Amino acid sequence: MIKPPNFILAGFPKCGTTSLFAYLEEHPEIFIPKRKEMNYFTNHIISKLTEGKGDKIVNDYQVSSWDEYINYYTSVKKEIAIGDASPSYINFPSCFDEINKKLNNPKVIIIVRDPIKRAFSNYLHLYKKGRETLDFYSAIQEEEKRKTLNYSPFWYYKKHSLYYDKIVQAKKSFNEVLILTQEELKLNSKQVLKKVYDFLEVNNDFVPSNLDTTYNAGGVYKKNLITQIFTRDSYLKNIILKKLPMVVKIKPLKDKILKNFQISTPTIDLESEKFLVEYFKEDVIKLSELGINTALWNEKYFSNKG
Repeated sequence: MIKPPNFILAGFPKCGTTSLFAYLEEHPEIFIPKRKEMNYFTNHIISKLTEGKGDKIVNDYQVSSWDEYINYYTSVKKEIAIGDASPSYINFPSCFDEINKKLNNPKVIIIVRDPIKRAFSNYLHLYKKGRETLDFYSAIQEEEKRKTLNYSPFWYYKKHSLYYDKIVQAKKSFNEVLILTQEELKLNSKQVLKKVYDFLEVNNDFVPSNLDTTYNAGGVYKKNLITQIFTRDSYLKNIILKKLPMVVKIKPLKDKILKNFQISTPTIDLESEKFLVEYFKEDVIKLSELGINTALWNEKYFSNKG
């Protein structure tokens, strides 16, 4: 009998979900498909948003049918926690009811980080792939227009850094929700993992062997054939990744190769920072009042409060 997921690593994108996925994948009492970002429950939305550069190629990687989705769980044996790591879910609360219906109220893990850094990391991800061509400030100003033009949600740098309402909806929709921060995961990995293990009701003494490995470290690279092979999306790459998921075993090797071509990473310009501090300030204050640890975020969010 196939056992469907009983927990969801729901996002947010660019907040450390890849690292947490890699750590959880090592735990002997946790089963999680080696393929991350199946996005089955949001596919019906995202598959229609294909007008941004490269969107059609990226969207082709998603799982579109229940049979294909559940097939990833045929290898489940005696594992206690069975997961799905799809960071798109949290940004589409309209999919929560379907998740509940199909997966019978799974536990939900949400990761957040300083919203400006998340937005900028999201921007750099598309920039280094050659898809984003605007500077950061122009890109965040262009976001509303891109939405109306049916760009894929990964172009929504500001929208996907607004956490509060989506977290509140998740808490209303699911019985058990664990909220982490990327900053805590990075600084206190063992402590945070114990919290996750307790939440999933698995052995909390386990320490993954890859705990010191950095996943999706970010950065920008020189433009050459080697970096294009690793960073540019293609239908061929999608086919390969479906057969040979690369998160845990291959991604560190890829990152090691790309590091040889790394150049100075752009920084957030002051105009963008000032704009986004005001844009996110109310959301961050509400998150803090909700009990989420925002102490390591930009202190300007809390300046002149009230």
